[in-house]
Amino acid sequence: MNADWLKDLNPAQRDAVTHGDGPLLVVAGAGTGKTRTLASRVAWLIEQGVSPDRILLLTFTRRAAAEMLRRAGHLTSADVAGSVWGGTFHAVGNRLLRYYGQGIGLDAGFTVMDQGDSADLMNLIRGELGLGSKKRRFPRKETLLAIYSRTVNAREKLADTLGVHFPWCRAEQGDVQAVFQRYVERKREQNVLDFDDLLLYWHILCTEPGIGDAVGGRFDHVLVDEYQDTNAIQAETLLGMRRGIKNIMVVGDDAQSIYSFRAATVRNILDFPNHFPGTRTVTLEQNYRSTQPILNASNAVIEQAGERFTKNLWSTRSSEQKPVLCNCIDEPHQCVAVCERVLTHLEDGTALMKQAVLFRAGHHSAQLEIELTRRNIPFHKYGGLKFVEAAHIKDLLALLRVLENPYDQISWFRILQMLEGVGPKRAGMIMDSLGVRKAPGGQRSEATAGGSSRSRSEDPSDRRSPLVRLLNQPPVVPPVAKQQFELLRATLAECAGLKPGSDADSVADRPALMIQIERIRNFYQPLFELRFDNARIRVRDLEQLERIASTYRSRSSFITDLTLDPPTSTSDFAQAPHLDEDYLILSTIHSAKGCEWDVVHVIHAADGMIPSDMALGSPEGVDEERRLFYVAMTRAKNALYIYFPFRYYHRKHSLGDRHTYAQLTRFISDQTRGLLEERNAESAERPWPEQSPVDGRRRLDDRLQDLWRP
Repeated sequence: MNADWLKDLNPAQRDAVTHGDGPLLVVAGAGTGKTRTLASRVAWLIEQGVSPDRILLLTFTRRAAAEMLRRAGHLTSADVAGSVWGGTFHAVGNRLLRYYGQGIGLDAGFTVMDQGDSADLMNLIRGELGLGSKKRRFPRKETLLAIYSRTVNAREKLADTLGVHFPWCRAEQGDVQAVFQRYVERKREQNVLDFDDLLLYWHILCTEPGIGDAVGGRFDHVLVDEYQDTNAIQAETLLGMRRGIKNIMVVGDDAQSIYSFRAATVRNILDFPNHFPGTRTVTLEQNYRSTQPILNASNAVIEQAGERFTKNLWSTRSSEQKPVLCNCIDEPHQCVAVCERVLTHLEDGTALMKQAVLFRAGHHSAQLEIELTRRNIPFHKYGGLKFVEAAHIKDLLALLRVLENPYDQISWFRILQMLEGVGPKRAGMIMDSLGVRKAPGGQRSEATAGGSSRSRSEDPSDRRSPLVRLLNQPPVVPPVAKQQFELLRATLAECAGLKPGSDADSVADRPALMIQIERIRNFYQPLFELRFDNARIRVRDLEQLERIASTYRSRSSFITDLTLDPPTSTSDFAQAPHLDEDYLILSTIHSAKGCEWDVVHVIHAADGMIPSDMALGSPEGVDEERRLFYVAMTRAKNALYIYFPFRYYHRKHSLGDRHTYAQLTRFISDQTRGLLEERNAESAERPWPEQSPVDGRRRLDDRLQDLWRP
C-alpha cells in the first residue's frame, strides 16, 4: 500500500484516519481540517481493502460530499466518486427508499415535493377543512409546515412541539392534528413524499424486522460530517443502522452547533459516546485558518459554555495584531466605521471578496447597505429567493412532475391555473374528471363544504392514468383556454410517449429528457411572457435549468436531485450584474458557517442583538447564541473587528429622541476583553457635522428670529 500522503497529516488527523474497527468520534475544532480528515479516511479504508460501495459518507450538502470524494479520489486509484455512497441524509434516504421502500408499502416510483409544494398542500387541506374562515386566527401554511417538520425531526409529540416552540398555536391542537392526518393521507394517495418523509421512512426501514438488517448490512463503514447539526431522527436512524454496522465515524464540533431552529440538537454529539459504547474520541485542535490572537479570544468565548468537549485551538500563525473591539456612538456611526475599515483594507491590498460583514439577523444590515451604496462599495448579501422557489421554475417543474407522477395534485393544480379562464374551482373540476384525486382502491377523498371528508366510488374498471384520460377523454374547459389546453395535451402526450387510443405511456416512444424540456418550454414560453413583467431576466433561469438537465438521462433523477439539492441563486428579481467583479460579502452568521475570509467584521455586538433577545428564555438558548458568536469569530483568518454601538434609536432616524443605551454582549467577559484591542471608532466623516455649541446656538437664534422679522 502506498500511503505517503499520511505523512502530510498532523498526528491527531493521522490517528483518526487510521482508526481500526468500532465507533469513532472526531471532535474537530473550527479550521482544523475535518474535510481533509474525512477524505483521507475514505481513501485509507479503500487502501485497506474495503470495497468503495460498502462505504457510506453522509454530509449536509451535496457539494461537501462531492469535494470529499474528489479529494479521496486523488489519494487512491479506486473509483471513489462513482462507487462510494456519498451525499446528504435526504439524498441517501431517497436512494435507499427506492431500493427497499416496497418492504414498507412504498411505491418505488414516488416523487419528492419541495418545501413550497408541501406548504401549498397544507394550505389546500386547511381550506378544505374550513379552518381559514374561523373568527379566530389559525396557523398559516408556513407555520403548519414548520410545526409538522419540527414534530417529525425532533421526534416530539405534537402537544410538546406546540407547547414549547409554538405556544400561540396550542389552543388549535385538535384542528392542527386533523390537518396533519389529512396531509399524510393525501401524500399517500398521490404517491409523493416530502423532505421529512425521506428521513422518517428511512428510520422506519431500519426498525423493520428483516429489512433493517438488509439496510444496515449494505455497508461496512458509515462516516458522518457535521454531526453536531443532526436532529433526533437522524441520530436514531444511525442507531438503527448500527444493528448491521459496527464501524461508525462521526466528525463534528459541539462549539459550532447553531441550528436548533431546524430541530438540530447538540445532545447528539455530546451523547455519542453513551449511544455507541466503546467509542474512541480523537480531538483536532491545530487550526490552519486563523492567527493565534484570534484563536485566543475565540477560545475564551467558548470556554464559558455550560457543557462542551474540552479543546484549545492553536495555530502556528503568530501575529502581533489582536482582534479589535470598536466602540461606536450608535448604528450610523457603526456603518461609517465599518465602511472606512473595509476601504482601508482594500487600499492595503485585501480585496472586497476577501472581507465579510457578519450579523445575527438579516435585517441587522439594513442601514449598512444604504451606507455601502452611498460610498459605491458593491456587496453581495447571502440569502434571498432560492432557484426552485421562483414562480417560473416551479411552473416548468410542475409539468415535469405530472409526467413522472400523474397523481401529483399540487402540480396539476398549478399547471391548470396557468390557462386563461381557469381558476381554483375550475382546476378542481378538471382534476376530478381526469381522476387525479383518485385514491388507491378506487376511492377518492373529497371535502364537503363543512370541511369533513367523504368518499366517492370511481368506476373500479377504469384504472387509466390521468395522462391517458387527458389524451383520450379531454375534459371541458372554458373557450378562452381551449387553444392553450390543446397545446398542453399535445405536449404532455408527446413527452409521455402516449399515442391516441393507448392506455399507458410508452417508455420506448418517450423522447430524451432534453427534448422533453424543449417541448415543455415551447408550450410554456407564451404563457411565461404573459405571466411575468420581467420575463427577459427570468429567461436566464430557464436556460440554466436546461443546462442542468443536459447532464441527466433520467427525468426521475433530475427532478429528485433538483428538489433535494437545488441551486441557490435565481435571476428572479435580480438587479443588473455588477461590472466590478469585486464585492464585499454580507452574511448572517448562520449562512457564514463553513466559510472563511481574510478580514471579518462582526456588527451589533450588543446584548439583545448577540445574543438575540428571542433566545434568552433558557440556558440552552443562551449557550447556542454563544456558539453562534464563536462561529462568527472563527471565520476570520488575519483580522477580526467586533463593533459595539452604545446607542440604539427606536425611530427611523437618529434625530428622534427615543433611544436606549446598549450593553456589550455578555459573551465578551472581562477575560475575553483583555485579549482584544479596544478602540473608539474614529472617523474622518462623522455621522453628523462637527460644530461648536456657540455657532450652533447663533444659527438657531437667527432661524427663530426669522419667524417674526418683517
